Amino acid sequence: MCASVPRSHPHEPHLGSVSARLNWLRAGVLGANDGIVSVAGIVVGVAAATVARAPILTAGVAGLAAGAVSMALGEYVSVSAQRDTEQALLRQERREQQQDPAAELDELAALYEARGLSAATARTVAEELTDHDPLVAHAEIELGFDPADLTNPWEAALSSAVAFSIGALLPLIAILASPIALRIPVTVAAVLLALVITGAVSAGLGGAPKHRAVLRNFVGGGLALAVTYLIGHLVGAAIG
Repeated sequence: MCASVPRSHPHEPHLGSVSARLNWLRAGVLGANDGIVSVAGIVVGVAAATVARAPILTAGVAGLAAGAVSMALGEYVSVSAQRDTEQALLRQERREQQQDPAAELDELAALYEARGLSAATARTVAEELTDHDPLVAHAEIELGFDPADLTNPWEAALSSAVAFSIGALLPLIAILASPIALRIPVTVAAVLLALVITGAVSAGLGGAPKHRAVLRNFVGGGLALAVTYLIGHLVGAAIG
């Protein structure tokens, strides 16, 4: 009688890779959300002060560019700091393994035992993983990341800039494509609808209740538009 062979699923993603992709996707949705609200506030505020097309276009494009650069720079700095920390931890772990490999093996076994394995099984797992790649073995359970999959600051910066820009295009196109009398109502409607969608998507990706995320997005975006409209109207009246 032949022993059964475990069936493999080569197309089934691993939990870690799925989680990483979901985090990036969620960050992209939130970046687009920032672009929608930021540029919508700018163009609605300017439209409340003047009906001229040129100032609205100038302010919108400037807001899009400034926001995209700011998002990219912020992500680059943040992720670079995270990557530097990860690399420093790996260097320290590598030194510890070179100086006292026996102690590191004991530590790895203890970590697996703390996860629920029996002492004998934990020791066996630790020994086999150490024989394969001790740095990876320690990094994954002790440090919580894969040394071969460190965060990429350039990728994060580009993703943030693109997401922000895509979101920012919505209110800019809506206000420029609408008739003068309908510019603000059409833009507000388009923005609030987009915020409902991004709220639902971000909540779905994170497994959170959708109605709360949608309500937060809707109310927050509505308040932002109301405030910028009021400021634009008051400034326009004061200088007009």
